[in-house]
Amino acid sequence: MTTKTEMKTLGNLSPAPGSNTKKKRLGRGPGSGMGKTAARGGKGQTARKGGGIRAGFEGGQTPLYRRLPKRGFTNPFRIEYNILNISLLEKFEAGTKITVAFLKEKGLIRYPTFPVKLLGNGELKKKFTIAVDKVSSSAKIAIEKAGGSVEIKEK
Repeated sequence: MTTKTEMKTLGNLSPAPGSNTKKKRLGRGPGSGMGKTAARGGKGQTARKGGGIRAGFEGGQTPLYRRLPKRGFTNPFRIEYNILNISLLEKFEAGTKITVAFLKEKGLIRYPTFPVKLLGNGELKKKFTIAVDKVSSSAKIAIEKAGGSVEIKEK
């Protein structure tokens, strides 16, 4: 330890108190408290160095992942959308041109690489020009009713 007036150099550096702990020495006799089995229990596969069983192994019994029925299908061509309700557009000024880039800038899109779909939940009283990837029919009706227009981006 150095005093406040002494400058720290490579010769007098020491670790912070309590930061270094000694490694527990296993299997060094009964007096250590970790003798005999060295905290590994009894005999067998799990007591050996490098031993152990894989995750999900149930001692030869058919494991759970094989007992349960396999169902369903994951479509590799499914398109996931960022969904956006028209109620969230009310906070913008009337006459604003709302694009995907604008929505990303305002933080309304969670996944930047996914396309945007506008849904008709909520009310819209302001007029907007909206350009997104997809629009539900209820959202399109609500936007046009408020005097706005919808442009669907081509892929």
